[in-house]
This record gives sequence, structure tokens and C-alpha cells, in this order.
Amino acid sequence: MKKSVIVLLHIGYWKLYLLLICLVVACMHIGSNFSTQPAFTSNKFILFMVVFAVVPAVIGFYAYYSILFAKYLTRKKIAWLFISALLVAKFAGLFGAFLLTMMYKYKIGPGIMHDGFTSAIPITIIMAFIALLNGVVGLVMKGFITWYGDIKLKEDLNKKNYETELALVKSQIDPHFLFNTINNIDVLIQIDAVKASAYLNKLSGMMRFMLYQTKTEKIPLQQEMAYIQQYVELQQIRVANANFVQVQVHGNVTNATVHPMVFIPFIENAFKHNTDNESNNAINIQFTIQPQHIAFTCTNASTSKTTATTPIASGLGNELIQKRLTLLYGKAHTLHIQQQGGTYQVQLTIPLYA
Repeated sequence: MKKSVIVLLHIGYWKLYLLLICLVVACMHIGSNFSTQPAFTSNKFILFMVVFAVVPAVIGFYAYYSILFAKYLTRKKIAWLFISALLVAKFAGLFGAFLLTMMYKYKIGPGIMHDGFTSAIPITIIMAFIALLNGVVGLVMKGFITWYGDIKLKEDLNKKNYETELALVKSQIDPHFLFNTINNIDVLIQIDAVKASAYLNKLSGMMRFMLYQTKTEKIPLQQEMAYIQQYVELQQIRVANANFVQVQVHGNVTNATVHPMVFIPFIENAFKHNTDNESNNAINIQFTIQPQHIAFTCTNASTSKTTATTPIASGLGNELIQKRLTLLYGKAHTLHIQQQGGTYQVQLTIPLYA
């Protein structure tokens, strides 16, 4: 929700609250004796109403809105929320009573606190109750703003996911990769038909994965890793050096799910911009799987100087990839991309789902 809309909500609420106070005062005035001194319009009475009705309301509203909601309600600490809410209301009542006492002492307010605890206790309780009511309204308003923000975030995510799917469709039918792979398999048929058949099955598996399995929000980590392995093996057909690329997986890939096609754009980028197919470990891909997260590192040890400013392969630019990661994981992920000399490295950590 835009900040301007949030500000208007706050302004609108306080206008309604002040209007309610004015209506209460008007009713009190109508119910009083019109022949008496118009005490309800005196400066002392107006100052009293500000301290009595507005000060505890502001304290309660913004303490609940700014502190208690984020610290306790979002974390579902209901008991602590209840205790803290009562303490804030009590503080607001005591603070208001203190101000009224000072006003009476320095004769800038009505003598409503002249008889000590007899009037102070009920007035303090009333102000605490005012703080509590306004605090509840603050919680409701904060909850509404947060709920609306979540809806907008999901809409934005759906829109970006749609844009990403369009870009992924382009990568799925990328003629350069497909034609090279098919030609390599065609040549391999004349040399080793069994191996060519195996590679053709891998290509078929990749296409099946991209066309069908990437449509869901989350997929098993095993499927994502299998797709990456198939992609790497197909890329290796065109390279005589079997040690050109290294893929290392540390940890257990079972019983975990991830969003599809999160890692592959970085891997595609490494193959696209590598300039030395004959070196060992020219491309190094590592996955370290922990119970709660997975750390991915892709290092291209021989890259062109323009890689850092070149869009990631398969039509997915750096900006779109980073935006998608932010929408999917928020602050729960970390992404570091750096280039030093001829080495280009991507480090990505994302949470895993059961």
C-alpha cells in the first residue's frame, strides 16, 4: 500500500475520533444547564479534553500499531501481546493522570484532580481504557495494511512469474542450444548409437521438465537437480575435455522442494560466456544442502570481459532474475555476483521447503 494512502487512513481515523469527542462534548453541553457558565467551551476544558481523550488515545494507537503488532502479533505471541497491551494502556492512563495533575498544580487546567485519589483513580482507569480501545483499532488498521500489502505482493509475484514463464518459454525453444545438441547427437549416432540414444533421452527429459514440471509453484529438489545434471551432460557433448565442468552436490536432495528454474539461468550464463573449453574445472558448480537452506555456487574461471554487463542467458536478465528471487524469497535469500579478472562467480543461498 502506498505511503500516501496509509497517511490518509491515519488522518481520516483521527478526524473521525475528534468528531466523536466533539459529539460527546456537545451532548454533555446540551444536557447541562444553559444558564450556567459555558465551561464546555473554555480553554481549560479544551485542554483537559486533549489530555484526557487524545493523549492516551495516541499513545495506545501508535504503541500497538508500531511495536506490539510486529513484535508479538505477527509472531503469534498472544500471551505477551495481551500482557504488553495492558501495560501500555496502564502507562497511557498514568501518563495522562500525571499531565492532569501538573495542569491542576499550575492552574492551567480545570480542578478535576483537586481531591487526590478519589478522582484520580477513576480518571486514570478511563484514560487507560481509551488507550486500550484505540490500541485495538491500531492493531486492526495495521493488520489491514499488512494484509493488503500481502495481496499486492502476491499479485506482483504472479505477474512476475508470468513474465518469467514467457522468458522461460523462449529458453525452452532456444534454437542455438537445441540445434547444437541435436547435431551433436546426430554425429554421435554414427560413432556410438547407444550413447547417442542415452543423450537423446536426456534431451527429451529436459524438454518434458521445462514444458510440464515448471508450471507448478514448487517442485522436488531431486527433479531440479536431475534437470541441471542433464543440461550439463548435454553441454559436455561438444567438449572433448571430460573435466571441463565439475558438478558437486553435498547433502541430501530428498524430502525438500524448491521453486523451479532458480539455478539454471546462472549455469546457462556460465556456459554461454566461457571462453576456454579445454581447461579442467573451467566451470565449477557446487550445491551444499542443509536442513533449512541450500547454498549454490557457480564459478566460470574463463569468461569474457563483458559478462558482468551481459544479460543472463535464455532471455532472463540479471534484473529479472534478482526481482524474481526477491519476490519468491524476500529477505530469506542472499545473492552475490562478482567478477575478478577472468573469473565470474555467482553465490546464491535460498531456503528449502519440506
